[in-house]
Amino acid sequence: MEIRFQSSPKETRGMTTEEIRANYLVQELMNADTLKLVYSHYDRVIVGGVKPIEKTVELPNEAELRASYFLERRELGIINVAGAGIVIADGVSYELNKLDALYLGKGTQSVSFSSVSKDAPASFFLMSTTAHHTYPNRKMTKEEASPVNLGETATANKRTIYKYIHQDGIQSCQLVMGLTVLAEGSVWNSVPPHTHTRRMEVYFYFDLPEAHRVFHLMGEPQETRHIVMANNEAVISPPWSVHCGPGTTNYAFIWAMAGENYTFTDMDPVAIAEMK
Repeated sequence: MEIRFQSSPKETRGMTTEEIRANYLVQELMNADTLKLVYSHYDRVIVGGVKPIEKTVELPNEAELRASYFLERRELGIINVAGAGIVIADGVSYELNKLDALYLGKGTQSVSFSSVSKDAPASFFLMSTTAHHTYPNRKMTKEEASPVNLGETATANKRTIYKYIHQDGIQSCQLVMGLTVLAEGSVWNSVPPHTHTRRMEVYFYFDLPEAHRVFHLMGEPQETRHIVMANNEAVISPPWSVHCGPGTTNYAFIWAMAGENYTFTDMDPVAIAEMK
């Protein structure tokens, strides 16, 4: 498991392109039959991904956690972004189709991932946060997530939002998780731009064609930087940073948050005309 420490706004202002990518970009999350994990010291989240093809992949108990098992003091959100897959948690099997989600609460001791068919394998995105209470394990399909349509074609941000783990959905200690699908012809995400210093956020971009990219904007609103991102890559967004941007075509992305405030709408908007 890779460990990443925090960087201040002052440090980030002076970073080179490669330094920004090394600190905030998470690549190669969906490797065949391999589970990748990155531990960030922003609210102690763990970002992960696994693409089981030929075998079942177990969630390991990483030595850095100093725990008896991975979820001894943690909770876990899982969203499948590809073919049908199966997650087995403490002997209970959950089949996840594309865009289905699963929450696993504190105290779940064994977790494994597999695909229904190796010809159309699943790709599971993982987000884990620390937990102080045990909430029940629960699956939610994309249809149950009460999709909300927002934005307009005229401003290139027409999109559908699916909320899974949040105050009025699947209950958790501090994890908030869902995804956004942009309509054809729309490329801008997270408009209006905003920050929320009470929690950090991770974006995971998917369904982005190989030849296309997303230009993810980050940094303080008046000191923005950008990261050019490809399909199946994630970005760690500090609480002080904006997180928005355009793609060269439409795409989808998972948003996952952790921190002090559990309220989805707790945001500090930034006027586009004020960004630099």
